[in-house]
Amino acid sequence: MKKFQPQPGFVVQAYRFALDPNAAEEQALRSHCGASRAAYNWAVSWVRASWAQRAAEATYGIGEAELTPWRPWSLPALRKAFNEAKRTDPRFAGWWGENSKEAYSTGLANAAAAFDNYAKSKNGKRKGKRVGAPRRKSKRKARLACRFTTGAIRVEPDGRHVTLPRLGTIRVHERADDLRERIAAGTARILSATVRHERGRWFVSFQTEVKRDLVRVARPDAAVGIDLGVKHLAVMADSAGEIRYEPNPKHLDGSLKLLRLHSRRVSRRQGPDRRTGHKPSKRWEKADRERNKVHHRVANQRADALHKLTTKIRDEYGTVVVEDLNVAGMLKNRRLARQVADAGFGEIRRQLTYKGRRNATHTILANRWYPSSKTCSNCGAVKAKLPLHVRVFDCDACPLVMDRDENAAHNLAALAAASTAGTGVAGDLDAAKASKPRGADRKTRTTRPGRTAGTGRAGGATLPHQRREEARDRTQAEALTLW
Repeated sequence: MKKFQPQPGFVVQAYRFALDPNAAEEQALRSHCGASRAAYNWAVSWVRASWAQRAAEATYGIGEAELTPWRPWSLPALRKAFNEAKRTDPRFAGWWGENSKEAYSTGLANAAAAFDNYAKSKNGKRKGKRVGAPRRKSKRKARLACRFTTGAIRVEPDGRHVTLPRLGTIRVHERADDLRERIAAGTARILSATVRHERGRWFVSFQTEVKRDLVRVARPDAAVGIDLGVKHLAVMADSAGEIRYEPNPKHLDGSLKLLRLHSRRVSRRQGPDRRTGHKPSKRWEKADRERNKVHHRVANQRADALHKLTTKIRDEYGTVVVEDLNVAGMLKNRRLARQVADAGFGEIRRQLTYKGRRNATHTILANRWYPSSKTCSNCGAVKAKLPLHVRVFDCDACPLVMDRDENAAHNLAALAAASTAGTGVAGDLDAAKASKPRGADRKTRTTRPGRTAGTGRAGGATLPHQRREEARDRTQAEALTLW
C-alpha cells in the first residue's frame, strides 16, 4: 500500500467510535477478521514452504542454481498468488466469497510487512530488537482486526450509523457528528476504516485527512521540565520557577480488591485446558467477562487521565523537557513493576511528542544517563550516589535542601534554557561542532558567567566549585537532544 502524503495545511488524524452491532452484524465482523487471519496464515505458509523446500534440497547436494526459486513476499506478488489459489485451495473453497476482498488484502498486507521487517532486521537495517521470521497466527490468540481502503466507507447523515463495505450500516455507540460535519464542510475526508475488537467491544477507526490550524499556546516562551515518578505522577518546574505537583491517580490500586474477588471466582470454575482440549464452562466464561470488565475500566480511566494531563501541558507551555526513561528496564524491578506500568511513563512521553508537533511547539529529550536527580539545581554539584529511598536532596556543596523530584524538575527546565540561550553552555551546539574539528562544544572558562576571576592561584587555576560548574555544563550539552 502506498503511504499517504497529506496536503499542505492538512494532517492525518484518526476518529474512533465504539460500535453497537446486532448478532448478525457481529457475526459478519468476526467473519471478516477471520478471513484476514486466514489470508495472513496462507501467505506465511506459502512463502516459508519455498524456504523449507530449498533447505531440504540442499541436504541432497543440489547446486544453488538448481534449487527451488525463492517465492516473493511483496504485496502485489502475494495478491496474484492468492487470487490463483483461493478458488482451488480447500481452505478457502466455498466461503471466500462471503467476505469483502479488503479482508483478505488486510492479511496479505500484514504478511508482506512482517517479511519486510524480518529481512531488514536480519540485515541490520531495522532499529530495535531482533525480529524473527513471521509465524502463523493462532485462532485463539489472534487479535480481531480488519481494514477497509476502498468501497462504501461513510458516516450516515443521522450521525448514529456508519457504513462499511459488505458489512452494511452499523450503529455507533456515540454520535459521530464532529466527523460528519467536517466532511460536509469539506475540511475532512475519509482515507480508510479499521474495525477492531478489544476490551470486550467492537470499534471502528476512520483514518482521515483533516484541515487543522495551529493553535497558539498560552505561554509560548515558557519552558517546563517534567520529572515522572510513582509517588507523584509528574513534578513540573517551569522557567519562571513555579512548581506544580500532579498526583498519581493509581487507578489499578483502587480496583485490586475487586480484581481479586473476580479472579477467585474464575479460578474456582472449569476453565480451558490446552493439554486435554477441554473447553471452558459457561460459568467460567461469564466470570472471565466480569473480570475483564474491571481491567477494561482501569485501562479507560488511565487513558482518559493521561490525555487530560498531556493536553493541559501542551496547551500552556511552548517547550517541554522530558527524560528518556528506560521503562522496559524499570519493569524488571519486581517491587515497582506494577506501579510503573500503571503510571504509563511511555504513553505520557508519546502523547507529549505528537501533541507538541500538532501545536508546533518544542519537545526536548534529556538523555537517560543525565543525572537530573543527583545534580544540585543551585550550584551544579553532582552526588556520587542517591538511593531511591532518599526522597530529599541535600547538597554537599551548598545549603540547598529540596525534594528530589522538584530538584530534578528544575534541572530539566534548565536544559531548555541552555538550549535556547546561545551562551555557549548548551546552545548553538551545531555551530560549535562545525567550527571545531575535534567536536568540542565550548571553550574552557575559569569563572561562571557574571562572576569575576580572583582565584589567587598561579597560572589561572580553577577552584573546585568552578570545575564542577564546567563539568555540569558539559554534561548538559551531552544530555541535550532536540526532537
